[in-house]
Amino acid sequence: MRGFLSNPGVAAASTKELIGRTALAELNTLSDRPAWIRLLSHLLVIAAGGLLWRLTELPLLLRLGGLSLSGVALACCFAGLHECCHRTAFRSKRLNDAVAWLMGLLSFYNATFYRRYHQWHHRYTHLPGLDPELEDPVPTSRLSYAVEISGINWWIGKVRGYGRLLWGDLSGLSYLSPEVIPQVRRSVRLQFTIYAALLAVSLVQLNGFLLWSWLLPLALGQPVLRMLLLAEHTGCAYSSDGLANTRTTLTIAPVRWLMWNMPFHAEHHLYPSLPFHALPKAHRWIGPRLQHLDHGYLAVHAALLPRLAELGQPA
Repeated sequence: MRGFLSNPGVAAASTKELIGRTALAELNTLSDRPAWIRLLSHLLVIAAGGLLWRLTELPLLLRLGGLSLSGVALACCFAGLHECCHRTAFRSKRLNDAVAWLMGLLSFYNATFYRRYHQWHHRYTHLPGLDPELEDPVPTSRLSYAVEISGINWWIGKVRGYGRLLWGDLSGLSYLSPEVIPQVRRSVRLQFTIYAALLAVSLVQLNGFLLWSWLLPLALGQPVLRMLLLAEHTGCAYSSDGLANTRTTLTIAPVRWLMWNMPFHAEHHLYPSLPFHALPKAHRWIGPRLQHLDHGYLAVHAALLPRLAELGQPA
């Protein structure tokens, strides 16, 4: 299924009023060209930043800039994974799934699992007890906020999550049907086979490639991604109203580029079948109706910090 279901609590009439039928049909048109440009340019940024880092004859400051750039781009491969899991980037379902898997491999996500998990998030957006994203607690103090932004929680969650996916009981996960679980396990095991092979090559050649070209930059890029993702729903309504439970953040072009237009997040949730390149146009209709429309991620976090104590889920 392309796009996933929108939140069932949003009245059909409310979304139909946002974008007319003719305009919506035009926006829903898939095109491979924007996706290929975005994908190849994204991978090029990773490679260019990594090359700068590996060139030891360059000034250290320039090398560290390349390392940081590569790391942010690696972490933001999550955005390409997200778009392709919706199968809205390319016309071909198989190509979407293949690119999603590759981008998940690079960003330490598993696309086969994430697609089911994320489908449930769209179905029950920001509804306590139903949205699986809310299983990760929202930071409610400056200390927990700092830990969240650092990426520590993400790494711990990944270790625990992959341990469960590889060997644990998955029957209690409502978004994984019994027939899907073997497929998810095979996908995760293949992913870790590739990681193990890369680690073996790094150890044999004593070049530390996996550490210096993937783990270290990915760790450096995580705080940026955590900051961007935390803004999507934090501080928004715990309700089924798609105009109130998700935030759109207007930001600079490089961030929109690396995040595959995910900053237009409310537009994406209201119309999950729209390809990423159509979201800026959709914003023209939807933006004026949004309850959470902010200018810049720094402004979002500056507004959230004084309110941390009240951001927890309702009892």
